[in-house]
Amino acid sequence: MTQSLVCAETVSRVSSVLHRNTRQFGKKHLFDQDEETCWNSDQGPSQWVVLEFPQRVRVSQLQIQFQGGFSSRRGRLEGSQGAEALSKIVDFYPEDNNSLQSFVVPATEADRLKVTFEEATDFFGRVVIYHLRVLGEKAA
Repeated sequence: MTQSLVCAETVSRVSSVLHRNTRQFGKKHLFDQDEETCWNSDQGPSQWVVLEFPQRVRVSQLQIQFQGGFSSRRGRLEGSQGAEALSKIVDFYPEDNNSLQSFVVPATEADRLKVTFEEATDFFGRVVIYHLRVLGEKAA
């Protein structure tokens, strides 16, 4: 059964936070389901989010809601199991709009994921995300 895989025990890290203001723009806002909050990266050539799950998961879909004008033209999902190095799972190509976008992920088991956002539509390389959801099921 497909479900959200991010839980309270999931450890997350992000490449940057705008002006280091984690209270207003921090990573916790990626998963809080609040329409009024967001993660806002600082400037840079690419931005990323790393998720470390408490157990192995089987990922089937990635959902992202950007702020239009602050999205990414190209994204990459990487994953690994245990101490393995990250390896590419899939590239995806978001649209520059405010809608919740879904990307199918080839059946993959991992306990660590990295979502990289490249070619930001913002001139300074900032990315703004209201919702980031990883859907799938817990692996047996």
